[in-house]
Amino acid sequence: MAPGLASDDRSTLLVGFEAATDFDAPLAADRLTAAGVPFDVEGATVAFPGEYRADAAVTRLAHALERDEDAGEGRSTRQRLADRVRPHLGDAERVGFPAILGDAHVEDVRADLSERLDAEVFEIPTGPPSLPGIRLEDRLFEALDEAGVSMTTGNPVVDHETDADGRIERVYIDRNGARIPYRADAYVLATGGLVGKGVDSDRDGPREAVFGCHVPAPDDRMAWSGEGAFADHAFARFGVDPDDRLRPLDAGGSPEFANLFAAGGVVGGADVAREKSASGVSLATGLVAGRTAAEEA
Repeated sequence: MAPGLASDDRSTLLVGFEAATDFDAPLAADRLTAAGVPFDVEGATVAFPGEYRADAAVTRLAHALERDEDAGEGRSTRQRLADRVRPHLGDAERVGFPAILGDAHVEDVRADLSERLDAEVFEIPTGPPSLPGIRLEDRLFEALDEAGVSMTTGNPVVDHETDADGRIERVYIDRNGARIPYRADAYVLATGGLVGKGVDSDRDGPREAVFGCHVPAPDDRMAWSGEGAFADHAFARFGVDPDDRLRPLDAGGSPEFANLFAAGGVVGGADVAREKSASGVSLATGLVAGRTAAEEA
């Protein structure tokens, strides 16, 4: 994606596909021009090589580019795509496509198209399902495997035990009705907020759902929300109140557990929907919580 930086002044062509309706290349080009970017930009929509429905899954298109099989008329998918883009190229020095240029071998696809078009090709991030996100997830899981990390998913935590010092000694998960204990030196709580069910509430107030950690909230339930749908609602900021090591604090300001660290939506204080900061909060708190948990362990 780096060749698509807006600070780069090279002339640009944006290309959209009739079979990928979530990216309108001419509209994007018009908006960029109106915003005063330091380069000339045009947009074009072309038919994706081969027979695909208008709502074809982006993974199907990505795999077609990766396999580069015969797409008719004795030409491969990438060759036919380059042929369809070339009449729109003009003087463009770089070409942006929606982020569907392959899955496991995206650099090969990008390099091949760049050579065929004699212009540097880059990807433009689009909405879900996000292939760059899927690629990143794959790389993260590969790194976890290489580090010897074991994972279990789909099994909720239903209970926990503490030692004499008040540290979490083990948690129990429910696996098909059986209580399975998991023991660790440190734990990272990343269960989400109200939407993710990491924070629950009733008439007595909100609370963290797994360990029962304190969640600050106005005593008057009428003060949980403001007037208007987009007001500054108190409930939107519900979550645990952490110290500088991201350990959830109790009502008195002391850590609930010395070896519990919080990250993501379960951390309170930010209205991430209004701020559009959910990813930033998750990344920043995840980094700190992971590092401090590792130090504790």
